[in-house]
Amino acid sequence: MAEVGKRFLEYQVIVDNPNPVWNSENLLRFNLPQFTLLFLCMIALTRIIHYILRPFNQPHFVAEFLAGLLVCPQLVAGTIAFTFVAPPKALLGIETMAHLGLIYNVFLTGLEMNLDAILLARRKATTIAMVSTIIPMLLGAAIYSMAQALYKGPNLDMSPYNTPSAYLFWALVLSVTNFPVLANILADLKILYTELGRVAVTAATISDFYNWAMFVLLIPFACHSQRPFLSVILTIFFVLFCYLVLRPFLTKLLNKETENNEWDNYKLSYVLVGVLACAQVTEMLGTHSIVGALMYGLMLPRGKFADMLMERSDDLVSMYLEPLFFVGCGIRFDFSSFKLHKVLNVIIIIVMSCFTKIVSTVITAWFYRMPFRDGVALGALLNTKGILPLVMLNIAIDRQILSRDFYTIMVVASVVMTILVTPTINFIYKPRKQFKKNKLRTVQNLKADAEIRIMVCVHNPRHATGMMSILEACSCTNATHLRVFALQLIELKGRGTAFLIDEGGGSKQSQADTESIRDIFSEFKPERGLTNASVETLAAVSSYETIHKDIYNIADERQTSLILLPFHKHSSVEGALEETNPVFREINRNVMRYAPCSVGILVDRGHRLPSEMNLYVAIVFIGGHDDREALAIAWRMARHKRIHLSMVHILLFGKVAEVDTSARINDEANGILSPMLDSAREKELDEEYMSLFRLMAVNNEHSVTYSEKEVHTADDIPLVLDELEREGYDLYVLGHGKRRNSTVLSKLLEWTDCPELGVMGDMLASNTLGSCSSVLVVQQYAFGGMNLKSINQTTCESNQDDIEAISKVKSIKYNW
Repeated sequence: MAEVGKRFLEYQVIVDNPNPVWNSENLLRFNLPQFTLLFLCMIALTRIIHYILRPFNQPHFVAEFLAGLLVCPQLVAGTIAFTFVAPPKALLGIETMAHLGLIYNVFLTGLEMNLDAILLARRKATTIAMVSTIIPMLLGAAIYSMAQALYKGPNLDMSPYNTPSAYLFWALVLSVTNFPVLANILADLKILYTELGRVAVTAATISDFYNWAMFVLLIPFACHSQRPFLSVILTIFFVLFCYLVLRPFLTKLLNKETENNEWDNYKLSYVLVGVLACAQVTEMLGTHSIVGALMYGLMLPRGKFADMLMERSDDLVSMYLEPLFFVGCGIRFDFSSFKLHKVLNVIIIIVMSCFTKIVSTVITAWFYRMPFRDGVALGALLNTKGILPLVMLNIAIDRQILSRDFYTIMVVASVVMTILVTPTINFIYKPRKQFKKNKLRTVQNLKADAEIRIMVCVHNPRHATGMMSILEACSCTNATHLRVFALQLIELKGRGTAFLIDEGGGSKQSQADTESIRDIFSEFKPERGLTNASVETLAAVSSYETIHKDIYNIADERQTSLILLPFHKHSSVEGALEETNPVFREINRNVMRYAPCSVGILVDRGHRLPSEMNLYVAIVFIGGHDDREALAIAWRMARHKRIHLSMVHILLFGKVAEVDTSARINDEANGILSPMLDSAREKELDEEYMSLFRLMAVNNEHSVTYSEKEVHTADDIPLVLDELEREGYDLYVLGHGKRRNSTVLSKLLEWTDCPELGVMGDMLASNTLGSCSSVLVVQQYAFGGMNLKSINQTTCESNQDDIEAISKVKSIKYNW
């Protein structure tokens, strides 16, 4: 038995297998655990750095790069982290997975691009994109020549790097503008829907397309491929084959599967394998694997399928695979380039590189008569870099076309340009004190012949239908011009900001909903006799937590006097109000707090359109700034030939009329007309308004009526509303009345279910009253909830603003 065991051991020792796989070490013992450890460390570092930089609106690209630097051998060599986390032996596996992540990241970039927007772009954006690409390339070649002169020395021979390929790589890197990163920066800064944002995102899309085209056409020549001309020709044929042959077939097949909702993870895996197939083809053709991935993303159909695919794959690619690419950048990074005697040279080169895009954009902006400030801001935005320049630089250093010093300088320059975008925009372009220039943007304070601008916000076609009745009521033929901005609010989930370059905005909702909303508002045109009204359809795609900033930025730029918002509940078949989405409520509250103009919330119960039949409207007036704004809106409605307006003036007596002095001290809404407007002044302004209305009612007895209701206790309020309800009004228009200076009403406001509707609006919108009428609650700008000035400002400063505001109100020319 012992002899058998001995022979078995000898057999194990002398066994020989010629396959080299069996001669390598066990992957499960070293490579896989080491890869997992470095993978988790990179993800953790990226998340931590991104969390730190998030308040400064820095993109995820910056956090990924800084995390990659932390594993640089020169920075962590000899430390415990380098020994256990990033040993040289484990970096090969990381490079392989990083390349896989790079391929899928570029695929998502292609999926985000919209070639139709590039073809239909306006001349200004196209010119800016072309000039900001060509001039930086020319200046880049000059800067590289200067960099060689600065680094040239007796101990450093720069002649191996004085080649046309080196000049070409340097020029290409400086010409790049990364569209996805730029779009996310604009969305974070909430200027995506401004004129500057639209020009920037369109120019960046075109520029990014040019950069990829030059990458395909020039990189094979710059890399000294064996047959560069043949590689380029074959790649062009492959691109044409994909776009002209494969694209129609895939569009038909994928859209059919999408319409039938037959997609699952198993079927999607076949789509994702196509990315690797196209990448392999272009790699074999001698271009680069990422070219095939980009082309595959461009030829897939847009719409619901692209949204679904991007939503499912974005987290895996952007959050997990993409950070691995920056490990390779950190490995190639050379900190010795920042030695004391070289720091000044590095700073000079980086500063000059940053100004290439800015100079070219300012010149083009001057040609189109854009302000100098906008030109500088636009140039800073187009300086945004991403992964493409780092890919170019990695190719250049791996092929020994650029030195380690120049590689490090250009990597730092690319990251610095991206970091400086946000502070530059905040300092140069973005207003520091918003809404300071238009302190009284309300319907009440408009001149009699002034154009009225209203922005209507909707989430779905149901909201659009409800808003149409309000718009038609305000667009009578004998009134001043009404300009409407219909803004569709769309929640942004994950990646997808790139779809926002369309005129109508991108959508994460179904295509049917978006088109339906556009069709509804397209009816608000002269075909229905509305010759004095016009409508412009917009879209805001953002997270629901911050979409209110987009709303008031668009309203501020469009100089609107009123924002109409849908209530967060909708009317059911039985007539009761049911909650649509609780997030809509927070959006409404945030808009009321920050809006640069008056705000109205519509509780829609499906009232009729004035163009179809008569509409009976009641204006409930108690007093205060909000009620006066509501009266100004109702008076415009009264000019419509099919609207009958009834003014119900509620008179407060007894305890209900007692002034709430605590509100003047503790009110957080320290607006333009601050609590220094005491109760006497409010009553004086109310009486002026009511006198004018009573005079108007006498001359319009057929369509306008006036009545008074007395309220002595809080219990009388629901009785008055119940009495009004029996008269069968289609629509109630009333003010929010947060600061009516009434003790009882202030206490009732604290017990309301929906404080954003005020006391009266909350009662009319409650299911207990059993009302079937729609309700429009109005909050006048500068009173409702905006904190336009710091509470800690001096009393003298506040008093001076109040005196100016009061005098302006006194001298206003009323809207009737």
